[in-house]
This record gives sequence, structure tokens and C-alpha cells, in this order.
Amino acid sequence: MSSSVPSKRIRKDPAARRAEIVAAAAEVALAEGLECVTLRRIGEELAVRPGLISHYFPSAEDLVAEAFGSAATGELDRLLPAERAENGPTEHLARFLARTSGAAYDAISRLWINARHLSRYRPVLRERVAEQEAAWRGRLEGLVRDGVASGEFRTDDPLAATVQILVVLDGLGAHANTATPERPAAVLRMPLTTAERELGLPPGALDRAP
Repeated sequence: MSSSVPSKRIRKDPAARRAEIVAAAAEVALAEGLECVTLRRIGEELAVRPGLISHYFPSAEDLVAEAFGSAATGELDRLLPAERAENGPTEHLARFLARTSGAAYDAISRLWINARHLSRYRPVLRERVAEQEAAWRGRLEGLVRDGVASGEFRTDDPLAATVQILVVLDGLGAHANTATPERPAAVLRMPLTTAERELGLPPGALDRAP
């Protein structure tokens, strides 16, 4: 019986085709969860046969891990770009913290919750989660170290300060899947309060996000 999904007769460069598959899988992961990333589903998204997807990803587990890695990297690059403009570390940190709150951040919070849960049973995904945790930690720690070097931040342990900020963000993000009552302003501001305390900044210094 022929597939109901028409096959595109466009030959693409293998690297371009693989990137297209990963991008589609990352979008599905962010919008609907990693459980929805299947060879058939991504084939439907791209209007190609599942066999084409399996040609690049013989194992669905590899595609799931790649989807998470791509989505998490994309969000990191949006929230805290590796290439920073002329603005100083304090402004970049303020912007990062402003972007990691509210409904716009809920999608990536849900994805992290999803990935960490599934990684208990999926070794390939577990490895990718560890890689992404290191990438996010390294990117933020680099900003903290830049701030220390420029004299804007004061801390004897940039890594510990970084981890504390990320732990608070993870804690607040853990509620992305639940309907929680409106939180007090002091709770919503916990990431900024933690960062200001750990980096020797005056209260309110990180409220100046452009």
C-alpha cells in the first residue's frame, strides 16, 4: 500500500537535508515535547517518506537527542549570544535574566523538564542533556568571568555564582507545566536578587534590561 505522504522529488545536499530534518524535529520538540519526535512525524512535517528520515537517523533515539540539542542550543544563542556587542557584562546579564522569565521562556523550560525526565531511560539523550548543561553553564560562566575581569562583578568563585543563578532559574522553570497562582514579585525576582548578591552588584542593578 502506498504512503499517503507524497515524496518530494527534490535532491538536496545531504548536509542541508540533515539540517532540515533536525530543525523540524527541534520545532516539534519545543512545541509538543520530545515524545512527539518520531521518524513518521518528522516525515509528515517535511512531506517526505519516513524512510528518508531513517536514512539520516536510523535510530529514533538519535533524532530525539539531536532535536533536543538543536533546540537547546538555539535557545541559548537567543538568550545569551556567544558573540556580545559593545555593551558591558552587567547589561548582558540583565538582558539574559529578563529573557528567562515569563511565558516566552516556558517552552524551553518545558523542554528541559521533558528531556531530563526521559534521559533517565534514554542513554543517548542523557549524554546530550549533560552536554547542554555544560554548554549553558559555560556560556554564563564566561560572562561572569568577563564581568570579574572588567571590574563590574565581584566573586571569588565564578562557577559557584553561575550554578546558583542557574539553579534558581531551573527552580522557577519547574513550574512551567503547572497552573500556579500568581507569584509575588520577590519570587519572580529571585534570579536577579541571587545574581546581584553573588556578583557584588547593588540591588536593582540588573533591572536595567533594555
